[in-house]
Amino acid sequence: MTGLHYEEFEVGEAIDHEKCRTVSESDNQHFRDMTTNRQSLRLDAEAAGDTQFGERLVNGLYTVSLAVGLTVSDTTDGTVVADLSYDDVEHPAPAFHGDTIGARSAVTDERETSDGEHGVVTVHVEAYRVADGEETVVCEFDRPVLSLKRPDAET
Repeated sequence: MTGLHYEEFEVGEAIDHEKCRTVSESDNQHFRDMTTNRQSLRLDAEAAGDTQFGERLVNGLYTVSLAVGLTVSDTTDGTVVADLSYDDVEHPAPAFHGDTIGARSAVTDERETSDGEHGVVTVHVEAYRVADGEETVVCEFDRPVLSLKRPDAET
């Protein structure tokens, strides 16, 4: 377990996650197959070439999932009871095959639950692509989670 317990989060804390991943065409294809999303903009080079983007896009839901995955080991691995929601999801820029995606998080809210055994922590997550030393945010959202308290902190 490498995640943080409720008491270890601090509102205002920023976390730059070291993990990143380069998205392949195969990643996008597998996600499409698993979700049966047949949107041609994702995998049809000819159709995508005629759009404002000029090339195929990575599925936005894959980008959200990847962002969560990149952040889990530093935030909730082994300490999350449940993801409560994914709020205010935005995709300010597209992600493309071959993009390397990184993530950062900021703790924006925390509160104890009425049972006194857990806490709700909200983390704002940004996923960004890195190209030529420049970062471009491709996805951002708020992720409230039900978190375990430290065993020694329970009353």
